[in-house]
Amino acid sequence: MATLLVNTGKAVVTNRINGAGTTPLYVAWGTGAGTTAATDTTLFTESSSPASRTTGTATQQTTSTTNDTFQVVGTLTSGTSQTITNAGTFDAVTTGNLFVKGDFTGIALNSGDSIQFTVKVQFS
Repeated sequence: MATLLVNTGKAVVTNRINGAGTTPLYVAWGTGAGTTAATDTTLFTESSSPASRTTGTATQQTTSTTNDTFQVVGTLTSGTSQTITNAGTFDAVTTGNLFVKGDFTGIALNSGDSIQFTVKVQFS
């Protein structure tokens, strides 16, 4: 399993420091297989059931030092039976830049099942 602040995510951070771009709070999931790499720009087979992305809630959290962690929490509900294998956050509701991506052992869902993702990036 890998969870990374991908290369395009680093560009999102420097954009935000310079007062440009948008906050990466759009949570998406995928059904394809693979291992997350720093060069990834998309999820593995992003699922659009029922919608591609949801707007998460972004906050600052304290992990080791006050406000050192950026956190996004978002819930997606499945419109079909599917197995979710990866998730990530983007800076736009469609297309946009991948910020953080993680892959994991598949989670089988039935229609109507939900997953709440909590994505944390600690700056240390």
